[in-house]
Amino acid sequence: MKEAVEKALEKIPVPGEKRNIIEAGFLKKVGEENNELLVLLEMPHAYEKYRQALIPTIKDSIKRELNYTENITIEIDITKANKSTAPGGISQVKQVIAVASGKGGVGKSTVSVNLALSLARLGYSVGLLDADVFGPSIPKMLGTETERPLMQKTETSEFIIPIEKHGIKMLSIGFFIKDSDALAWRGPMAGNVLKQLIQDADWGKLDVMVIDMPPGTSDIQLTLAQTIDISGAVMVSTPQDVALIDVKKGINFFQKDKIEVPILGVVENMAWFTPEELPNNKYYIFGKGGAHTLADDMNIPFLGEIPLVQSIRENGDAGRPSALEEDSIVGTIFLNIAQKISQSLLES
Repeated sequence: MKEAVEKALEKIPVPGEKRNIIEAGFLKKVGEENNELLVLLEMPHAYEKYRQALIPTIKDSIKRELNYTENITIEIDITKANKSTAPGGISQVKQVIAVASGKGGVGKSTVSVNLALSLARLGYSVGLLDADVFGPSIPKMLGTETERPLMQKTETSEFIIPIEKHGIKMLSIGFFIKDSDALAWRGPMAGNVLKQLIQDADWGKLDVMVIDMPPGTSDIQLTLAQTIDISGAVMVSTPQDVALIDVKKGINFFQKDKIEVPILGVVENMAWFTPEELPNNKYYIFGKGGAHTLADDMNIPFLGEIPLVQSIRENGDAGRPSALEEDSIVGTIFLNIAQKISQSLLES
C-alpha cells in the first residue's frame, strides 16, 4: 500500500516548487487499520500555511489514483523551526531561551539584553530576537537604532542577515520601522512578522538564542511556542503583588499541555532602590523578596535579584548595557544569573 500511496503523492507538487511531496521527503508513514488508511506527513514550519489546502488534495489524489473507497485520514505534522534541516532560519541554534513576564514594565527587555551579553561573556555564541513587536526596545538598548539588516540571496531563497553588536547577533522589528510609527496590527499579522524574523533570517550556528518575549499570554506567545522548540523560560517580575499575580499566569502558560516549556527560573528586577549618592543603602520601594518567595512556593529556581539603580537606565539608553561593565556590581549580578542558566541548560 505504501508504494501505491507514494505514486499517488508523486503527482502532488510542493506549493510554489517544482519538486513533489515524495521528492521533498514529507511522507513519513502509511498504515491501514479497520478499513481506514492513515497517511502521516511531516513538513517544515515554512509550509504550515499550505497544510489545510493540502489535506483534501492528498485525499482526492489517493482516492482517484488508487480507486480507494474506504476512509482516509491525513495528518500533517509541522516541524518546529529549530528542528528543521532546511538552510537558514534557526535550524543550527542549539538552545532557545524565552525571557517572559506576565505584564509589561518589569524590565524584561533589560534582562533579555544583559542576559544575552552575559552568556556571550561566558564564551557562548548568542543570538537575540526582539519578539516584542509592539514595543521593540533592543535596537535602542544596544545602540543600533540607525542600522538596517542586509539581505543575502541564494539560488532558492533570500535571507535577512542579523545585525551583530557586542559579540551577539540580533534582530528586531524595530530595525524595519521608524521610532515614531505605531503598529496597528492584529495578532496573526504580528505573528507572521515574527515568523519571518525566525525562518527568513540566516542566524547561522549558535549555542543559544535569547528571545525577548512580549508581555502577557496572547497570540504572539502562542505562535512562538508553536513555531520554536523553546528549551526553557526565564520569568521576570518585580517584588510587588500585582506583578507576581501576572507572572504566575505566565508560568502557567508555559506549563500548559502542548506548550510544556520548562521554567529555568525567576529573576526579581527592581528588587531594591539604591541612590547613586548612597551606594550602601537599600530601599525596598516595591516590597521585599516577593519573586523569591514565589519561586520557593512554586518550586522554581530563583536566579537572582537586580537592583533599581540609575546606571542600568543610563547604560540602556546609551546603548551600553550594564553587562558590558565587567567589574560593576550590576554586571556581576547578570553574569551570575547567566552562569546559573548555563549550568542548568547549556552544560546539562
